[in-house]
Order: sequence, then C-alpha cells, then structure tokens
Amino acid sequence: MIGGRGPDARDQVFRSVIGFLVLASAGCSSYSDFTLPLLPGGDPHLTFTFDPLPAPVLSDLPYEALNPSVVRRGPTLLNLYSVFDGARWRTELASSEDGLRWRKDRPVLLPDPQTWEGSYIAANGSALLVNNQVWYWYEAAEQNRIGLARDFQRLPRPVLEPGPYMSWDERAVADPDVIRIGPWFYLYYLGQDRAVPHRQRIGLARSGDGIHWEKLRSNPILELGEPGAFDENGLGEPAVFEFRGFYWMLYTGRDAQENRRFGLARSTDGVHWRKLPAVFSGDARWDSQVVCDASVLVENSEIRVWFGGGDARQPEKGLHGQIGYGVLRPIWQ
Repeated sequence: MIGGRGPDARDQVFRSVIGFLVLASAGCSSYSDFTLPLLPGGDPHLTFTFDPLPAPVLSDLPYEALNPSVVRRGPTLLNLYSVFDGARWRTELASSEDGLRWRKDRPVLLPDPQTWEGSYIAANGSALLVNNQVWYWYEAAEQNRIGLARDFQRLPRPVLEPGPYMSWDERAVADPDVIRIGPWFYLYYLGQDRAVPHRQRIGLARSGDGIHWEKLRSNPILELGEPGAFDENGLGEPAVFEFRGFYWMLYTGRDAQENRRFGLARSTDGVHWRKLPAVFSGDARWDSQVVCDASVLVENSEIRVWFGGGDARQPEKGLHGQIGYGVLRPIWQ
C-alpha cells in the first residue's frame, strides 16, 4: 500500500521514475522489442553432461590464459584468447587443425591508453567469421564497454555502451557472445548495475551490421540464482548455440565463495530462458575451483567447448587460468 511506504521506499520510487525518464530520453533507436527467430522446441527431457579432458590444451603460465573464442576458417581453427600479464589483459591468437594442439601466434590486441580503451584491458571477446574476415567484439575501458576489431583493425569508438542512470547495465557491459542468424547479429552480454554489491546479469542486443546495436527493452534476460545457488553472486560469460530445436546457453555462475561453474539454460526465442538443473564443474586439479568463459562450436552434431579453468577462487584474476577442452554430450532424463 502506498500509505505504508517510508522515506526509503519513496526514494526508491523517485529513482525508478528518474531512471525511466533517462532511459526514454536515450531514444527509440537504442532500445527495442525483439526475439531471435522462433525455434520449434524439441524433446523437453533432453539435457547434457559435460566431458572435459583431464589436462589443459592451452596455457601461458605464469600468466593467466582465459576467455577462449574459437572460430573456424576453412580447415583451421582460430582461437582469440585473453592473457593477463600482471598489469593488463590483452588478446592473443593461436591456431589449430583439431582444437587440441594449438600453435601460439602473436598478440593481436593490446589496450591503447591513447584511446577510449584505456590501459587495462582489450580482451574477453567473441569472434565470428563475417565475409571471411574475423570480427572480434571485445571488452575495454575502466568502465567496461564493448569494441569491435575487424581482422584486428579496431573501430575508433566502442559499439556498445553501458546503460543510463539506474539501469541494470549502468556500471559495465562485458563478456560479449555474438551469433549471427539471417541478417541479424545478436549479442549476449554481462551487465552490471550500481547495487552494492554489484549485480551481474545477462542481457541481449541486436544489430543489422554488427556495429550499431539496439538493446532489448526487457533486459536482463537471465537473473541471479536464489540464495545458496551456484549463481547467487553473479552470472555472465554466455555462450549461445542451436541444437535440436532449442537455443541453449552455457553460462558461468559465481557462488558466495567465488567458485565458478557452468549453468545451462534453454529457450525457443532467445529471450525467454529456462534454467535447467545441470551444473558443470571441473574434475581435475587445474580446474578444480573455476570453470568459465565457454566458447562453443557445433560441428557434425558434436558440441565442442573450449573454456577457462583455474585452481584458485578469486573475483577477477589470480586464478592460475589455463584453457581446457570438453564436449557436451546429450542425454535424456
């Protein structure tokens, strides 16, 4: 009842109204209502097990190697992955024919303090082959934004900005995962708000050219878990793919002790998601505390997953991060 609200409740209503007005003033082109192409759905009893290899397939110790993004160009797999050298995150390139034995190539993106990126990060991205070019959406800037490099040539400005005051992604946009269906690019991403502690949830944006994006008006699309859940402290790093009549999302959840594990959700329209009971964790020493940063390729009906792993629980870095490989195997319950 309105009459029972105290000063804190009135302040919350005031801030919500201001947030709505700011959001509305951002312009209709920035927010829209949409879904991905509707899928028919499949067997509701279908789920997966996760079968990772016991050892990492790519490492850069003593540095952190995390956030793989794997794309196929002809017979070659390209992996744009993130390395933290103790001071900054950069993106490096590796190549492989089988996805297990990788040849390290070179750094391809370093944060540029003379631009909008700042000096800390140009990494944690998502690669996609577009007209035989590698397009790579990546995270940069202290207040995280998302940029785009096409064949490693960066655009001069970010392509996705944090939201307006009091929005769910006001503090940061990060962890992009981009898929393309027909004429549209769809970008799933982590958003962080101003709550204390900050809430990290997953949202969606759409673009016709991969550069100019409209955010889903009803974001976020995936909320935090209940107290005690594996994703109660935050969720992010989505990896979305199609398989047998559904869109599936493999995402990272953080619990109260900073363990990180994979959760699984499914959808028929890419917007309305149902979390499934499956939770996947590492079963080797090197990834015993952290599995994160999934990159998924579906090839010949096999769901291939490259991921980051670590044996130390930390909010951001210091995980002893290395890159592993596994397969999602369908099962019926």
